[in-house]
Amino acid sequence: MSYSLDTNVLVYASDTESPRHRAARDFLARCAAGPEVVIVPWPVAMSYLRIVTDPRILRHPLAPREAEANLESLLGLPHVRVIGEEDGFWQVYRALTAGQVVRGRLVPDAHLAALLVQHGVRRFYTSDVDFRRFRQIEVLDPYG
Repeated sequence: MSYSLDTNVLVYASDTESPRHRAARDFLARCAAGPEVVIVPWPVAMSYLRIVTDPRILRHPLAPREAEANLESLLGLPHVRVIGEEDGFWQVYRALTAGQVVRGRLVPDAHLAALLVQHGVRRFYTSDVDFRRFRQIEVLDPYG
């Protein structure tokens, strides 16, 4: 069995000022301990780097090298896999979003959900309730 986690889990684990810092850090430590396969989509990894290094978002942003080291320590674990788009991604995206209005800030969420569906990942840990609109994935709150 495998699962994936959203950018917010990684960000909260790094942001010591977040009220969710300790819970996210503890959850991430359980992920790191294994044994289940943890899926990290490239958009999650890149969003993490973007957010935690931006002084307009975090009061105490990480230095780029520190953020990269955090990501490398996660991606270097033997039970962690990184995924990206493969052939047929657009068709998966279109099927996932059929009958929905997906625009603006929901586009990256749909992108991420489609990546998970394309790779057969059904469990997704996030505190972002917008992902619940994509019924093909099971959305679980890592803090609740």
